[in-house]
Amino acid sequence: MPEARPPTFQPQQIIAALSRHDVKYVLIGGFAAVAYGAPHITNDLDITPDDDDANLERLSAALDDLDARVRADHEGVETFDFGHDAASLKRQAILNLTTRAGNLDITFVPSGTRGYSDLRRDAVHISVEDVPVVVASLADVIRSKAAANRPKDRAVLPVLRRLLEHQGDKGTG
Repeated sequence: MPEARPPTFQPQQIIAALSRHDVKYVLIGGFAAVAYGAPHITNDLDITPDDDDANLERLSAALDDLDARVRADHEGVETFDFGHDAASLKRQAILNLTTRAGNLDITFVPSGTRGYSDLRRDAVHISVEDVPVVVASLADVIRSKAAANRPKDRAVLPVLRRLLEHQGDKGTG
């Protein structure tokens, strides 16, 4: 029997599915750091969705579209089905999922933040293959990673802080 492999990480497909379903979210985590120029390798997309019921229904539909399954290991090889709707998603704090397009982590209130509204306030707009994406500000990415205080976050913080300083230098020139 061939060894199970996680799906190939295709973040643009996850972003496209969220867009097709009009899900309101802020991109956070490693992929957000990469959007600011961090030389960071990430194998998942991290989002913080708006937790209003209508948005969570759209998120549930997007998760169906992506064939999302709960991830039981870091790579996404071991997974299991889960039923979801707006009410069940609203009861979650964090969901670590594997989709047909790779890993997707949903965090409703990332460390050091108050959730979607807090992150949305200073977020920036970018485009991923012509799909608009709202990305947490670099300062908010740093704030969350510092509060999480995991070894992988501590390792990337110096680079992120230098990028933020460079952003400030550009703004004063």
